[in-house]
Amino acid sequence: MVTPNLQQEITQLEANFCAALSDPNRLLILYALNEKPLNVTDLSTELGISQPTMSRHLKVLRERGLVHTIRAGTVIIYHLSDPRLIQALDLLRNVMRERLTYQANLVNEIP
Repeated sequence: MVTPNLQQEITQLEANFCAALSDPNRLLILYALNEKPLNVTDLSTELGISQPTMSRHLKVLRERGLVHTIRAGTVIIYHLSDPRLIQALDLLRNVMRERLTYQANLVNEIP
């Protein structure tokens, strides 16, 4: 049996993890890294996000374990930590799409 304190800690960890996914730019970063590992400059250029802002987003993703880094000389290359993250995001998109379709159908049924 999970104690209330342990359950609260687990729930807080889940909330922190999900908070890392709450920014649209961070989602775009994850999808870009799913395509190929990139450094901060390449990510900034590809996504049109300033380098300082990109670095802040990458820090959040790294602290939450969603991305990891590998140093290649003087360059730090960012990698997606687990491809299942993209599967989870795609699943959420499907749920959202179905929900929006359902809501649109309700609107269409109004006389």
